[in-house]
Amino acid sequence: MNWQNITFDWNQARAFLVTAEEGSLSAAARALGLTQPTLSRQVAALEETLGVTLFERVSKSLVLTEAGVELAEHVRAMGDAASRVSLAASGQSQQVEGLVTISTTDLLATHVLPDILAELREKAPGIEIKILCTNSLSDLRRREADIAIRHVEPDHPDLYARKLREAPARIYAARSYLEKFGGKQLRKDAHQLDYIGFGNNEELVGYLKAFGLDVTERHVKLGSPSGVVAWQFVRNGMGLCIMADEVANRCPEIIPAFKDADPVTFPIWLVTHRELHTSRRVRTVFDHLVEGLLAVDLTVIDD
Repeated sequence: MNWQNITFDWNQARAFLVTAEEGSLSAAARALGLTQPTLSRQVAALEETLGVTLFERVSKSLVLTEAGVELAEHVRAMGDAASRVSLAASGQSQQVEGLVTISTTDLLATHVLPDILAELREKAPGIEIKILCTNSLSDLRRREADIAIRHVEPDHPDLYARKLREAPARIYAARSYLEKFGGKQLRKDAHQLDYIGFGNNEELVGYLKAFGLDVTERHVKLGSPSGVVAWQFVRNGMGLCIMADEVANRCPEIIPAFKDADPVTFPIWLVTHRELHTSRRVRTVFDHLVEGLLAVDLTVIDD
């Protein structure tokens, strides 16, 4: 390899790649924790070093030039390689301290994880935990998170996954809401009730039909893509929704809505990168989450 031909700065190349991926200097600056002027200077310096224009400004957006598109493919490969280097280095770290990011849903983070993480702080006070709340799958290979709690099995060989259990879920409502209809209902009465959505009403109706309920999207009267917000609507007596028992049983004002509807189950997977699983701090958090999530109280309030 002719090392003298490598004349550009990796930080400048990274600034270019993140700008290309994020679509704007402001978004890229936030992603890298830099100021926008600093990031802009790094991109401009790379253009000057290479002697090409990488972006064109169209309205308020940045669009890659032909040279930028070609370069982005090469720099993206460099970014993947850099991520693998970071993963390998993190995996070799034997210190039980430092940052570990956990990706999970906002509902699990709000209602289930606090008790588990409180115990972890006593066990490993040197570990800093960051919770990434998202209903989408975080890309662990790109270090969006170190550990993810998922409901689907990962299919990539670079990921290590452990299925913890099948978690039960039911259709729940506040007592105050059900009292308007004389108490707990039968499935044949489902069309008389209102339902709370979590963003995708078509998907929700499909799940409700799996419980044997004859409902349509017009029965979904209120909703929010935030699970915490939607669940609060239910707790306030504004309708019904499907919820995991381990969340619902922490809310004494909530009970199963139907007398004749059996629970369904969904899997809980704990996932990390194979190399990170050898890191003591990540392994400490991973093992503690396994222990805590397996010990969750699944008692259902059903009176």
